[in-house]
Amino acid sequence: MYATAASTITRGVLAARRRLADTVHDERGDVPGWVLITLMTAGLVVLIWALAGPALGQLFQQAIARVSGL
Repeated sequence: MYATAASTITRGVLAARRRLADTVHDERGDVPGWVLITLMTAGLVVLIWALAGPALGQLFQQAIARVSGL
């Protein structure tokens, strides 16, 4: 009885190790997810820049005017 249980456990452990090794060596990765995250981040940057760009430009001009005394 113990030999059968031990061999069943051993087979289960070996199967789990094979699945883990297959997962680790899978080089496909989650490219679509990373592409989506990158595109969404770029879109947010463009949106924020479009909304805040003129105000930041005006703020920069005021700071330069104060520093240079013009």
